[in-house]
Amino acid sequence: MGQAPVVYGQSSRPPRGDYSRAQEDYTCAQNFAAYTATDHDTYHRLYQRQSAQLQGLASEAFIQALPLLGAKERIPRFDDVNEHLYRATRWELVAVPGLIPEVPFFSLLANRKFPVTDWIRTPQEFDYIVEPDVFHDLFGHVPLLFNPVFADYVQRYGEGGLKAAGLGACEMLSRLYWYTIEFGLIREQGGLRAYGAGILSSRGELPYAVHSPEPQRLPLELERTMRTRYKIDTYQQTYFVIDSFEQLFELTAQDFAPIYERLRGQPEFAADAREPLPA
Repeated sequence: MGQAPVVYGQSSRPPRGDYSRAQEDYTCAQNFAAYTATDHDTYHRLYQRQSAQLQGLASEAFIQALPLLGAKERIPRFDDVNEHLYRATRWELVAVPGLIPEVPFFSLLANRKFPVTDWIRTPQEFDYIVEPDVFHDLFGHVPLLFNPVFADYVQRYGEGGLKAAGLGACEMLSRLYWYTIEFGLIREQGGLRAYGAGILSSRGELPYAVHSPEPQRLPLELERTMRTRYKIDTYQQTYFVIDSFEQLFELTAQDFAPIYERLRGQPEFAADAREPLPA
């Protein structure tokens, strides 16, 4: 039993997480008894800091669903969250030891199972962590899984990922995940708001993404998004904006195979490239 750790991008240290606990699909039991008082305190302080700045910056759907995570003074038990989540949208959380390979990840999403890393950052990493931890995954991702339309989009993404793996197009599709589920912006009646988990779980990028004049913000368009590289170690220089979760769901209803073929060999956009793409 156990799986090999997974590495995405470049890092100066090996991936964190005990992969010896992972089953064939990379899931494991949430080791709740292993959390220390410091772990729970770190989660509580992160929760307090991020929730305090959501108003006017985060999507209203996210703000309304956040209390459904349960107690904020400690790391929640995934089973407790699942009681509410499954009733709402038929999704459930499953624990994983850290980052997992693409195909197992897509398979879980396609079956409405969201993988949540079960370890939490150290106090020394309070402001920045390279890999997603339990706070990022729970606070950033899970509230919007209570939204039926967004929840269906994430499942459809997983189904599309399995097809992309067979077509050698995972890199192009991963950019759609990055610029929507992780770093997406949405227009609401109050103006521009964040719905991407990478923004919502970051103290600095949340106000930056919504208000800073520095990055460009483009309407979400599949081919432009799939041609745009991204950086994992800085604030984004490009964000893609949707008008509604229904728009996001409808955009991904089509067969992506012809898009992948059309984009192969075409020049890519750098993460900070401005329109139009140079010849």
